[in-house]
Amino acid sequence: MSAARAQPISTRPQDLPVKGSLPRLRVAYEKGERLAYLGHLEVLTTMERSLRRSGLPVSLGNGFARRMRVQFSQALPVGASSACEYLDVRLEERVDVDEALERLVRATPPALAPLRAAYVCRDLPALEAWLNRADWAVELGPLCPAQELLDAIEAVRLQGEVRYLRGDKEKVVDVAGALVGASVAERDGGLSLVIETRSTPGGSLRPQVLVDAALRSMGLPPADAPRVRRVRQAHEEDGCLVEPFGPMEQAARAPLS
Repeated sequence: MSAARAQPISTRPQDLPVKGSLPRLRVAYEKGERLAYLGHLEVLTTMERSLRRSGLPVSLGNGFARRMRVQFSQALPVGASSACEYLDVRLEERVDVDEALERLVRATPPALAPLRAAYVCRDLPALEAWLNRADWAVELGPLCPAQELLDAIEAVRLQGEVRYLRGDKEKVVDVAGALVGASVAERDGGLSLVIETRSTPGGSLRPQVLVDAALRSMGLPPADAPRVRRVRQAHEEDGCLVEPFGPMEQAARAPLS
C-alpha cells in the first residue's frame, strides 16, 4: 500500500494570504477610439489575459474558481473611448513598480496601453464604487448653436430626472444629482462638449442620454454617432476630489512614445 502524497500546506484555501494584506497595484490604461465599440466584458477579459501574460505574481481568490483578484473601474458605455481607465490587482508579493508597468506594457495590446502604475492603500473601497466622478468629452456635428444646447442641458437638469430605454427596459436617471456641470463650444464646424458627472445611488448619467434628452427638448432628433471619451475619473468626498493615484506609496509612468 503506497503512502498518500502529502499536499503543500499553501494549497489549502484557509492558508492562502488574506486579501487585505496583499500589495494592491493600481494601473491606469486607455481605451483607444479604435476599440470604442468593444464591450466591457471583452475589455475585462483582454486585460485579465494581459495580466497573465505579464508574469506578475497575481493573487488568486480562495473560492472554487480561483479567479484573479482584480477590480475594474465603472464600465464605459458602448461607443465610448477613454483616456483614464483603471484596474486594481492584488499581488502575492511586491514587485518593483517600474518593472511591473514595463511587463504590463509588453503584454497588453497598444489600444489598451497601460499608462501608469502605483501601489495604493490596501484598504481603499472597490474601484467601481470609489471612483464616483467622471468628466466626458463629446464631439457632435453642427446641430444647433452652442448656447442653445447648453440652455437645453440646463433645462433637462431642472426637470430632475430623465427616462430612457436601454434595450427593452426603461431606465430612470437623476440628472439633478448626477450632472455636476457642462460647457459647450463651437469648434471645427461642430460642437464640443465637456460634461462633468457624479455617480449616485440611482446610477450614472451617460453622456449620450443627456445629449439626446437635451436635443429632444429642442425638437431635434438624437445625435448620430457622437464621439464620446471619458477624460477623467476621481473620488468625491466632503466636497473635495481625490485623484485615483492618491494616496499612493510608489508610482511609475509609461515613457512617452
